[in-house]
Amino acid sequence: MEIKLSQCFIAVDDPDKALAFYRDVLGLEVRNDVAFEGMRWVTIGSPAQPDVEIVLEPPLADPDASPADRQAMSELLAKGVLRGVIFSTDDCDATFERIRAAGGEVLQEPVDQPYGVRDCAFRDPAGNMLRFAQPRTP
Repeated sequence: MEIKLSQCFIAVDDPDKALAFYRDVLGLEVRNDVAFEGMRWVTIGSPAQPDVEIVLEPPLADPDASPADRQAMSELLAKGVLRGVIFSTDDCDATFERIRAAGGEVLQEPVDQPYGVRDCAFRDPAGNMLRFAQPRTP
């Protein structure tokens, strides 16, 4: 039996700002862009991983959610406390410089971690933390 990751979701409050970051800065490709009941889902992914997709979705992608629940999720997103993702890269330092040069909000400059990677961290335009990790060679 084989189990593999297919999709993950990242909450964003502005799909156009998110696209400018994920597509134009990170170089991910847009695979789908769907609007439904006043909400929008944009599916992106790395050309190097055609079978893995990231769905950029509204903070509470439930058409039946109460206004209070929508507000609470928007506030959590604005605080940057929702989980993001960790990307792998073959050059952490070059990735860091590219994202910083594009205006990315730096959370952590590249550093060698005790668990075997060199990584850095940014916030996306919605406030999600994104890490970029490069395995260290012994």
